[in-house]
Amino acid sequence: MVVDEKLKYKPLITIVSIAIPLVVVILFGVRIPNVEPLRMLPPIYATINGITVLLLITALWAIKNKRIALHETLMKVSIFLSLLFLVMYVAYHMTSDSTPYGGEGFIRYVYFFILITHIVLSIGIIPMVLITYVRAISKHFGAHKKIARITFPIWLYIAITGVVVYLMIAPYYV
Repeated sequence: MVVDEKLKYKPLITIVSIAIPLVVVILFGVRIPNVEPLRMLPPIYATINGITVLLLITALWAIKNKRIALHETLMKVSIFLSLLFLVMYVAYHMTSDSTPYGGEGFIRYVYFFILITHIVLSIGIIPMVLITYVRAISKHFGAHKKIARITFPIWLYIAITGVVVYLMIAPYYV
């Protein structure tokens, strides 16, 4: 029954959904002493976001074409890449100061709109991805499909805007 599965995983989903943003905020305040800034990471994790975009779109194509095993694999890889992105992002910020955006005028507002929506949705997507995943592995495909229709476009937006934010701020990296 769907309700039983939701109750079974709800505490874990809640803990993970709170712990990840909390740990990220805490680690942002930590600087690793005597370590060179990991300047090579931003283009790597931007590339990971780009690959995630392609995988998410391919996973949507796969499920629409009843390629269930491919869809499942692509979604697992997308989750893994999102976690890898997060680890690299935090590692970069533990060794480097944040780069201020140097654009001026209207484009500055565009940048901050994209950045803020990216960050806020990145926090909110955590429980959505977990719930979507749990419904799939629990074989509650009707419930899975219902939330996936919401989760997918948000996750896709986050991955795309991750690349856009990188491209917009890359000229200002020291």
